[in-house]
Amino acid sequence: MSTGPYLYDEGPEALHTGTPRPRRGLLTAIFLGAAILAILAVILLPLVTGSASAKAKEVTRVFLEAMAANDLETGYGLLCDSEQQRLKPGEVAGAYLGATPGTVGKAAELKRNGTTIETVDVHWADGSTSRYTLVNQGGPHICSTRPIG
Repeated sequence: MSTGPYLYDEGPEALHTGTPRPRRGLLTAIFLGAAILAILAVILLPLVTGSASAKAKEVTRVFLEAMAANDLETGYGLLCDSEQQRLKPGEVAGAYLGATPGTVGKAAELKRNGTTIETVDVHWADGSTSRYTLVNQGGPHICSTRPIG
């Protein structure tokens, strides 16, 4: 204890004089709340961000709109890594576009070698149809195309 003149006549008092109370209920509630929040986030995230097929259709729509507007940078950026290595930005339209305008059709999910890929049908102005294959590389990216029918 310290000695010396005090501001008041009595000496310094202990700040906490009562018996400590356990806070197990509060800690349990905090951990339980965090666990419930984590479970809800996992369940609700797909509802907020959309399904993989919806994302694939959206990427395809953006790709077609970018290419129709001659925005080669955006269109090229939506290709997967292997296609970006294979093609130059000016070659994308010749490799991926049919008789414009193109409209997005149905999407499907496929499993190949343990990897999930998405396919999206694109209907062209001349009545032909192509199928784009999209892979997940930090989001869906167009990786190949082939005519259907």
